[in-house]
Amino acid sequence: MKTSQNIIQQKYGPKFLLFIFLFICTGANLIFAQNSNFTEYTGEVLDSNNKKPLVFATLTIENTNHSTITNSEGQFALKVPNDVVNGNLVIGFLGYKTKSIPLAQLDKKDSRILMDEFVMALSEARIDAPNDAKALVMETLNKKGENYLNENTVMTAFYRETIKKRRTNVSLSEAVVNIYKAPYSSNKSDALELYKARKSTDYNKLDTVALKLQGGPFNTLFVDMVKYPDYIFTQETLPYYDFSFDTSTRVNDQLIYVIDFKQKPEIIDPLYKGKLYIDAENKILTSAVYSLNITDRRLASQMFVLKKPRNAEVWPTEVSYRVDYREKNGKWYYGYSNVLLEFKINWDKRLFNSVYSMSCEMAVTDWEKNIDNYIPKSKNRIKSSIILSDEAIGFADPNFWGEYNIIEPEKSIESAIKKIQRQLRRGKFDTDGTSKP
Repeated sequence: MKTSQNIIQQKYGPKFLLFIFLFICTGANLIFAQNSNFTEYTGEVLDSNNKKPLVFATLTIENTNHSTITNSEGQFALKVPNDVVNGNLVIGFLGYKTKSIPLAQLDKKDSRILMDEFVMALSEARIDAPNDAKALVMETLNKKGENYLNENTVMTAFYRETIKKRRTNVSLSEAVVNIYKAPYSSNKSDALELYKARKSTDYNKLDTVALKLQGGPFNTLFVDMVKYPDYIFTQETLPYYDFSFDTSTRVNDQLIYVIDFKQKPEIIDPLYKGKLYIDAENKILTSAVYSLNITDRRLASQMFVLKKPRNAEVWPTEVSYRVDYREKNGKWYYGYSNVLLEFKINWDKRLFNSVYSMSCEMAVTDWEKNIDNYIPKSKNRIKSSIILSDEAIGFADPNFWGEYNIIEPEKSIESAIKKIQRQLRRGKFDTDGTSKP
């Protein structure tokens, strides 16, 4: 029986490490000034036929780099600089017709944007594709130098990570970061700089343990498989996968090949399965959705759990990833990614186990060329071992984010934030957003 154990031991893919401690960390509170040089638009993006929310739809101000995405409920919030409020809002979503709307026609609050699904003719859906799906994937990854941004850029991104016990939010951390993005043709890694962050954790709901995620924004950044292909596809691991064509679709009116991939049945070690969305004409990866094979509970626990109590068994039940790319002037770049980890804790001498989920997501909201090729000094960069909840501050300032675009909170997160702010006013939280014992 074949094995890829030697390769898997070298690279498990995007690191999603779970810390379980028995103590609580505290921090300091800080207030930032509000900036009013922007106009905010909020609303939702829906299917025009069945009014179903469109999740992770991209919204961009035409001819600018200002953008955001919809959340898991199809809702968005977009802060537009006042000097471009007369521009157009472009909305894109896989399998739907791209839509352009003058901002002047939108309500500033609770706008409903309806998108029309692109209905493909049967003959088009079965359009002749290359014979070798694996060769197409390799060609796509090898063309990153000509199809993706090939210059130094500075990207502003919003990052959020949450921990839930079943459906209850128990920890929330958010940050605005600067990504010093190296050219896609370069082997240089990207650098991250933390601009501002906030957090709140209610440890009273965590079974007497504190769960922490190591890596912070790096967990999402490394899902950029075009920049970091070795985290999923390498020359050594490619032979362990089967690739096949699925039904084609469209995005931004361009034909998209859909390629399914999964590890071969005889491979016993954990690899990935999912879908790759590749621009048919230019061989560009526009999106990818995939998950890790974690049927081996023991090995999966070793991969993701760094520390745990002696009287508990911890293992993940789902590990999934998503990455979306955006285009400007014929060049593509990393725009959004998310990671989801669901896991169980089985306690000794307890009848029921605990079920948790940890998720993180990051969206690029603005970017510009890094003309001077500036990179912050090492001491000012975020370390890949960062635990954001230890670096972030509290939730006391309701205008914390100012003019920076963020991913609109889901209803459960929004309710948690409002609850935090109420409790802060009542003095039930310490200034860092951690609940008092």
